[in-house]
Amino acid sequence: MAARSKVQHSRRSDYITPEGYERLQRELDELWRVERPKVTEAVSKAAALGDRSENADYIYGKKRLREIDSRLRFLQKRIDALEVVDQAPEREDRVFFGAWVTVEDESGDERTYRVVGPDEFDPKRGWISMDSPLGRALLGKEEGDEFRFRRPRGEATLAVVAIRYDRAEPDARERDGSS
Repeated sequence: MAARSKVQHSRRSDYITPEGYERLQRELDELWRVERPKVTEAVSKAAALGDRSENADYIYGKKRLREIDSRLRFLQKRIDALEVVDQAPEREDRVFFGAWVTVEDESGDERTYRVVGPDEFDPKRGWISMDSPLGRALLGKEEGDEFRFRRPRGEATLAVVAIRYDRAEPDARERDGSS
C-alpha cells in the first residue's frame, strides 16, 4: 500500500498553460520536420562512406537519432495526456494553477512566481511547478496568508502579497523583488 501512494505522489500533474502547450508543440514540430530529417540525411551520408564500425559521424548520428526518436515518443504521449488550462478559476482570490503570486519573506524581499505545470517550469522566468514544494505550499492560499516553507537554505516564513491571473509576465524587477 505504501509503495502505491509513493507512486501516486511522484506522478506529474497533467495541467499546462496555453503558452506551455504551444512550446511543446513547437518542439515536437521542430524535431519531426527539421532536426530528424537533417540527422537522418547525415547518417545516410556517413553510411555511404563505408566501414560503419569506425565511422564517428555514423555512430554519433545513430545515437542522436535514437535520442530524437525517444524525445518524440515522450512528447507525443505527454501532449496527448495534457489538459490545457486557458481560463482563470472562479475564485481569483486564491492561488490555483496559472496564478501569478507575489510573496514576501521575513526580510521584506518580494518575489513573484507563476504556478504552472511540471512540463513548463522555468526558474529564470519565475515559473514554478505546481508539484514543487513551493508550488504545493502556495496552492489554495489567499492574500495575507502566511505559511512556513522549507527551502534548501533553511525554513522560511512567507506571506502572500498579491494574486493575479493574467498572462502578462511581470518585468524582471517585480519578479526578483528589486526596485
